[in-house]
Amino acid sequence: MTALSRSVLVDADTARERIAALRPGDAGYDPVLAARFAEHFPTLHRLFGEVYGTRADALEALLAVVDLAATSWRERPEDLRALDARREGDPFWFGSNGMLGGVCYVDRYAGNLDGVRRQIPYFRELGLTYLHLMPLFASPEGNSDGGYAVSSYRDVNPALGSMRDLAALARELRDNGICLVVDFIFNHTSNEHEWARRAVAGEVVDGVAYEDFYLIFPDRTMPDAYERTTREIFPDDHPGSFVQLADGRWIWATFYHFQWDLNYANPWVFRAMAGEMLFLANQGVELLRMDAVAFIWKQLGTTCESLPQAHLLLQAFNAVLRIAAPALLFKSEAIVHPDEVVSYVSPQECQVSYNPLQMALTWEALATRDARLLNQALERRHALPEGTAWVNYVRSHDDIGWTFADEDAAELGIEGYPHRRFLNDFYVGRVPGSFSRGAPFQDNPRTGDCRIAGTTASLAGVEAGDAGGVDRVVLAHAIALSTGGIPLLYLGDEVAQLNDYGYRDRPDEAGDSRWVHRPFRPAEAYANRENVTTASGQVYSRLRELIEVRRRTPELGGGRLLPFHTGLRAVVAFQRPGWTDDCPRVIVLANVGDDAVHVDAMTFSGVEHVARELIGSTDVDLRRGVDLPAHGVVWLHATPL
Repeated sequence: MTALSRSVLVDADTARERIAALRPGDAGYDPVLAARFAEHFPTLHRLFGEVYGTRADALEALLAVVDLAATSWRERPEDLRALDARREGDPFWFGSNGMLGGVCYVDRYAGNLDGVRRQIPYFRELGLTYLHLMPLFASPEGNSDGGYAVSSYRDVNPALGSMRDLAALARELRDNGICLVVDFIFNHTSNEHEWARRAVAGEVVDGVAYEDFYLIFPDRTMPDAYERTTREIFPDDHPGSFVQLADGRWIWATFYHFQWDLNYANPWVFRAMAGEMLFLANQGVELLRMDAVAFIWKQLGTTCESLPQAHLLLQAFNAVLRIAAPALLFKSEAIVHPDEVVSYVSPQECQVSYNPLQMALTWEALATRDARLLNQALERRHALPEGTAWVNYVRSHDDIGWTFADEDAAELGIEGYPHRRFLNDFYVGRVPGSFSRGAPFQDNPRTGDCRIAGTTASLAGVEAGDAGGVDRVVLAHAIALSTGGIPLLYLGDEVAQLNDYGYRDRPDEAGDSRWVHRPFRPAEAYANRENVTTASGQVYSRLRELIEVRRRTPELGGGRLLPFHTGLRAVVAFQRPGWTDDCPRVIVLANVGDDAVHVDAMTFSGVEHVARELIGSTDVDLRRGVDLPAHGVVWLHATPL
């Protein structure tokens, strides 16, 4: 145990002496803040001790964090304090069956923040309760990795608006029942960030050395040592994990050469990033997508991914937020082995998480016409700790990587490496008969690694004119809407938007094939959303029906899921039992195959023989079994015997 860890009571008293709002009897005393401090400071202190206890400046940095939290709370607007109180009284508010997320780029979908505001009536029509605006902060001109190279967390890209505009939008969204979600680029800043410029210049401000905000080395000795065990992420941009500075030194850059990794071994980096989080919380942001969380801690001789300190840091940041902005939650973005993905999900770390395994295996099932891997994952890997939820998505702004566990696939006689090669070939149209029109991203002939880009409609066969294209779009979204958690739509996909090949003619985008599935708002498709003779109208009307059925069906809330075995390889099947085991449940059946199938009556022997088919609003006699057309979906409301 470190000296810091041993002194928790003394340090709590020291913190109270520093912060007037924590001292009973003081004119500035705030009982709400004091109560939260009493509850959460011991956790914060313990975690600081575990991560930073060997540093001489750890205690001073911790006290600076407490001071920051108190100041942030004093500045927090009253309506957000009221939101804090509501969310503390209903901590699993995001588990409702009424939750529906949407995600978009501000400029591509609406031009600017005011354009987003003007779309609020449509968001209400669609049923959104959660809006994720892709990176909108100040970033370098030209290629900025789609905004993931942040030059300031406190300034909006001027082309989109201002921070004042963002705060106003957050209020208006909140008034319409929609929470605002933004990306928090957690692992790195751009090379133009003020901290980065000061680091290169060797500046020290108020005793804080900015060079220690990053991982900078004078020669290749340490970079070579680290790179023996780290992996290349963007080999097309630069080899290894480091790039060379103009003065000959080397700086850690896991992703693009202009994205420099922060050094979280420095407690003043923790203090600085906590300040950025709390600033955004006070603008009305309710959920932060924690980008690249797996990479934030570096340790020689390891992969520098998903190390224990990454989890401790997330817990420590959460403790700060529980004191100063408890309405703010974290969403994990960790596209790693399934066992590692779930390790970030807990009420103390990331309360919600992307579900990359379900996303990838939905596409795997559609390509193979075989649901076994997806069913296996739903049975084994869907469960999460109480009070947390998946964010289930069909596709995102990013590429599709085949993140299934090789050991899971092996149980079904599937060899991981060649199967991934097949899926890559299938989705870029290299397999005869493929319905997909995807694009390869970071295709690496040396390693065989590749990921897939493409809109849902283009990947599912709509672009190719395949007869099953629209049905596959609906099926994929029906799975995301029914497995539990927060379903997330990439806005535009609900009207069957297609790939945008114009990115090839835009110099800042031409080298990154992911821009093929980041199209501008498809105005014509939206204009046709009521016209069911078009693919846009067919997809929109069917998804709206699914969304409305889900909203009316309490059993589709929460995250509990039970297996349901049909014995049919092409059928995705599971049960949503609702909040208790003895209440009615929803049995979900989805046929990923190109031929109709029959689910035998014996399969339903555990439920009453009459069920309600929710999507079609019809009664079904289960003694006759259930017929599923190619790419068909049914949601059966059934009562256990």
